[in-house]
Amino acid sequence: MPSFDIKSEVNEVELGNAVAQANKEITNRFDFKGSDARVEPGENILTLYADDEFKLNQVYDVLIGKMTKRGVDVRHLERGKIETIGGSKAKQVITVKVGVDSTLAKKIVALIKDAKLKVQSSIQGDTVRVTGAKRDDLQSAIAVVKKAIDDVPLQYGNFRD
Repeated sequence: MPSFDIKSEVNEVELGNAVAQANKEITNRFDFKGSDARVEPGENILTLYADDEFKLNQVYDVLIGKMTKRGVDVRHLERGKIETIGGSKAKQVITVKVGVDSTLAKKIVALIKDAKLKVQSSIQGDTVRVTGAKRDDLQSAIAVVKKAIDDVPLQYGNFRD
């Protein structure tokens, strides 16, 4: 039976390149001279450091600009609260959301079920698999999900006949 997967992934290579380019621009910019502003990558997190909250927001803007140029969807980012560390220094942890969480997966399954299409959808870890007898039904399911959910970047892949 034809099937496809709905998932939410970020291109790790492009994200790393965007972080490297942002750090390079931050070190070369005049308004950041002499400051300790930087972006440190981690496992599904990015940590921003700057001298104060204003510069921290500028570092975030540089990062967003570089991510956009590299084709990385900024909807993957979830900003944490700004913390002060060691005097006037500021730090912010940004979580990179990867995978379809359980509440979104349940919402997708309910959307497909409510559309009365002749397809079955099942949650498999951090992806949602949709199977059906006809390709047209699967394409209709993709259209329903694309129309209803626009706040999370979703990819539709692993299409099998």
